[in-house]
Amino acid sequence: MKDEGVEIVPMSLADIDGVMVVERLSFPTTWSRQAFVHEVTANTHARYFVARAGRQVVGYGGMWLILDEAHVTNIAVHPDWRGRGIGEALMRRLMDCARSYGITRMTLEVRVSNHAAQNLYVKLGFRPAGIRKGYYTDTHEDALIMWLDPIPGGPADAGGEDPCP
Repeated sequence: MKDEGVEIVPMSLADIDGVMVVERLSFPTTWSRQAFVHEVTANTHARYFVARAGRQVVGYGGMWLILDEAHVTNIAVHPDWRGRGIGEALMRRLMDCARSYGITRMTLEVRVSNHAAQNLYVKLGFRPAGIRKGYYTDTHEDALIMWLDPIPGGPADAGGEDPCP
């Protein structure tokens, strides 16, 4: 990551207000605050992380761990913080976390118009696998389905910490 002082940590309830700021600035249709509360407190399959610069949430990412695969549910970086490697760091943390559970495959959907995100995912090893027509209900835009199989890498790179507490 190009920014010193940005740390990737598990999302807590205290982070959700900051997550909602990033969510509103990143997506035309947002998840509700309650949806994030549920993910952090009640969904045993969910693992969510935030990128913090000091006390400010500057990005977040999450996934569901289902059987032998991880499904990235959402990832976003505050517009003022984009282009600094935060999205890549969040994705790598999700990959490390999934790998720590013995999961070998990861999938996600991305808007067909979101070329910056697609380029990041390809850089990380994801490959296009299909299209979900009209997937995004706000604009009826198609989603590109991408898969990473296998998740590359060796021991999780989380600074010696458990990558997925």
